[in-house]
Amino acid sequence: MQGTMQDVPLLISRILVHGSTVHGRSTVTTWTDEGPVRRTYAETGARSAQLAHALRGLGVAEGDPVGTLMWNNGDHVEAYFAIPSMGAVLHTLNLRLPATQLAFIVNHAADRVIIASGTVLPLLAPLLPKLPSVEHVVVSGPGDRSVLAGAGSGVRVHEYEELIAGRPTAYEWPELDERAAAALCYTSGTTGDPKGVVYSHRSVYLHSMQVNMAQSMGLTDHDTSLVVVPQFHVNAWGLPHATFMTGVNLLMPDRFLQPAPLAEMIETERPTHAAAVPTIWQGLLTELTARPRDVSSLTQVTIGGAACPPALMEAFDALGMRVCHAWGMTETSPLGTVARPPAQARGAEEEWAYRVTQGRFPAGVEARLTGPDGERLPWDGKSAGELEVRGPWIAGAYYGGAGGEPQRPADKFSEDGWLRTGDVGLISPDGFLTLTDRAKDVVKSGGEWISSVALENELMAHPEVAEAAVIAVPDEKWGERPLATVVLKEGASAGLPELRAFLAGRIAKWQLPERWTVIESVPKTSVGKFDKKVLRARYAEGELDVTRLQ
Repeated sequence: MQGTMQDVPLLISRILVHGSTVHGRSTVTTWTDEGPVRRTYAETGARSAQLAHALRGLGVAEGDPVGTLMWNNGDHVEAYFAIPSMGAVLHTLNLRLPATQLAFIVNHAADRVIIASGTVLPLLAPLLPKLPSVEHVVVSGPGDRSVLAGAGSGVRVHEYEELIAGRPTAYEWPELDERAAAALCYTSGTTGDPKGVVYSHRSVYLHSMQVNMAQSMGLTDHDTSLVVVPQFHVNAWGLPHATFMTGVNLLMPDRFLQPAPLAEMIETERPTHAAAVPTIWQGLLTELTARPRDVSSLTQVTIGGAACPPALMEAFDALGMRVCHAWGMTETSPLGTVARPPAQARGAEEEWAYRVTQGRFPAGVEARLTGPDGERLPWDGKSAGELEVRGPWIAGAYYGGAGGEPQRPADKFSEDGWLRTGDVGLISPDGFLTLTDRAKDVVKSGGEWISSVALENELMAHPEVAEAAVIAVPDEKWGERPLATVVLKEGASAGLPELRAFLAGRIAKWQLPERWTVIESVPKTSVGKFDKKVLRARYAEGELDVTRLQ
């Protein structure tokens, strides 16, 4: 027996049409030098249609990738919908990547059109001669256009507003295969070349529904979401698409990502929700401590991309901002887990034990743990192994380039098709994930594992520590031992012996680092994660002033 339901493709164009009609009065607000600029969802839908017509006029066809080198703003939201809805592929470009990696990504994807924020043109201009596939650059917002003069032979430059002006405000969106490519995002390439992940219309649609579930972000049209997580970072965690499903108002910070303007945005625009990596929130906390603001509207904060130190969660709890941990990666769209305590958790203490985990797997994500010898480990909250996942919004391969076959490297995918995340952790019987480390970052000392993340969290609980990163370094006796690199807060007086004594009271004695150093800042990746490979290289080159404490 077959079902009798209609077979309607799950397409991004349907999300756009729904949001711009049913939720037409919801708004996309962009923070600018001249104050907030607002567009309704209805206006965004009309402008998305105009952009689609304009791109078709530039020769963009179904299946063609269109690059966006943009901040989080209203124009970028329009590109998010116009490009996939017309059948092309949204290719978000990470403007914080090194120039060589950015050029590699554009060439690997063979982008013919790039839409760029005017303020990032100094980054794009020198690359254009190295990007043979690029024929058109569309410039959005303020910025010095003169840097593009002569930057690339044969590249035509267009003004975004002029290009869409006068175009029809309706578009006959094609009825696409829901499994067709909708968006392309590359990993940050911390080891080797970046790898492309191609999201389908179906995966984006299903992922958006999960983002909107009450036990995920659970936002409604009563909410305003401050989307700090970049739109070039895993589709801004799915928020632009998910919000058009439910009418959540969007507050987009553009290039104003420093703590002071973010505090001003919160005070002025009164968002109820925000999403960003922990380093953003650490800076905002410092700003609010030095210059208190009325941030009482912001009651829910989603933190992902890296483990959030419990001390930071406690500090935001004190401000009335409830932090909710989430875990994911480029290959998982990214929503993999969300740490909302279950109904069985009674009281603040039991809830806290769940909140500091990475969270519970939703129905769309299957998970398993694999031991070092390939054995399957139980969900007992004790057995630690590499996390592997699969599901309808989980990557099953990497993009092989124009005309290339999908790539399934053995270190990234199991023989039976599960994604090998590279994260080491354990899972409780009720499906809550606790990550103890990245497989490449765990300290293997004398046959035992030491979690670098656990040591970092305990160190950052010290009131005078701003940041801490722990790396494995060679040791003649134990094979590897932890090196603690610490960033002290301004005016701090704590010395390394005091920090070691503080840590000694919070961890097992054998895990206590002997090697310590104070640094100005922890190196970060393009998406704000601790870049430990840089620290390891600095140690190997003898650039760190290391003190040994016994």
